[in-house]
Amino acid sequence: MFKYIVGIIVLIAASAGAYWYSMQPEPPTNPPVVIEPQVSEPVSIVAENLDIPWDIAFLPEGLPGQGGMLVTERTGSLLHIKQDKSVTEVPLKRSEVRGEGGLLGIVLHPNFKNSRFVYLYMSAQAADGTENRVERYRFENSTLSDERLIIGGIPGATYHDGGRMAFGPDGKLYITTGDATRGQIAQDKSSLGGKILRLNDDGSIPSDNPFGNAVWSYGHRNPQGLAWDSGGRLWETEHGPTGEQNLCCRDEINLIEKGGNYGWPVITGDQIQTGMRTPVLHSGAKTVWAPASAVVVGDKMYFGGLLGRALYEVTLGENGVTNLKEHFKNEFGRIRTVRMGPDGFLYLTTSNRDGRGDPVAEDDRIIRVDPKSLD
Repeated sequence: MFKYIVGIIVLIAASAGAYWYSMQPEPPTNPPVVIEPQVSEPVSIVAENLDIPWDIAFLPEGLPGQGGMLVTERTGSLLHIKQDKSVTEVPLKRSEVRGEGGLLGIVLHPNFKNSRFVYLYMSAQAADGTENRVERYRFENSTLSDERLIIGGIPGATYHDGGRMAFGPDGKLYITTGDATRGQIAQDKSSLGGKILRLNDDGSIPSDNPFGNAVWSYGHRNPQGLAWDSGGRLWETEHGPTGEQNLCCRDEINLIEKGGNYGWPVITGDQIQTGMRTPVLHSGAKTVWAPASAVVVGDKMYFGGLLGRALYEVTLGENGVTNLKEHFKNEFGRIRTVRMGPDGFLYLTTSNRDGRGDPVAEDDRIIRVDPKSLD
């Protein structure tokens, strides 16, 4: 214990800011609890006492031992919350947890009912420190098997690890990666950092990718939201340069196109440079969203705000986005993920135990919201 205390003191003396961001909070003292929401309630708590829940994947009904949801906790646990409200921790090798890294995104294969494939984005030890990687497993009866590396060597660091995954309408796997605090790699098309990646479901490179590798778009700082609208357009949310280059904020909503260069670290906000794309909307120089997800419902897109401590909503149009709204401002604290459930409700995860929030006794939580109640 003495050595532990001394280690913390030394770390604070070396870099107080780095300590504040990378310090992992104590896990909840109580086991996860699942609560039966009332169908008629527009907003209800589904689960509480979680430890930095990062992402959710909803399991299809009608499969033996399936149903319910899988929830990643950044601290390294994968939870199976079943339809009967029981919680089972799925055995999984521990990811490398440091700062914003750990066990992050999760997505099911589009043909999960037959393949049983689940994809996990996680941080791992590498020869030069930390890397991020995507692994595929077969999931049955709350157990993982048939591990396969889909892609590795994604730059990792204490900050800016990306981590969101989604299958697009084209059946390809899209992955967001951060610049790992090395902004210049976002402009390097041979690097996997600061990118949106696109892969076949087995990890191979699609023949129509623009640069002959996994990169689909580049010039990203720390993207963490992916969503397609009814027209097949890909929207992305991205953390802006708060505290970097003497800049603040400028969190982004981008409309992603094949091979596009989204400017980081050369341009931010409304700045323009030939060959680079400016965001469709950004938060400005005084407002921080810290957007960490995205989901499209009709002509609306919702995304969670961490430092913004809100659920955000915009209206999607042919020429951009309009009508930015805030919901639940400061009500639930830091909102990270928003996913659409099979019941047509939005499911939000809070991130109040990540060292940057003010957790209450029930944190962290999963919150169920009827999108119709937000009109």
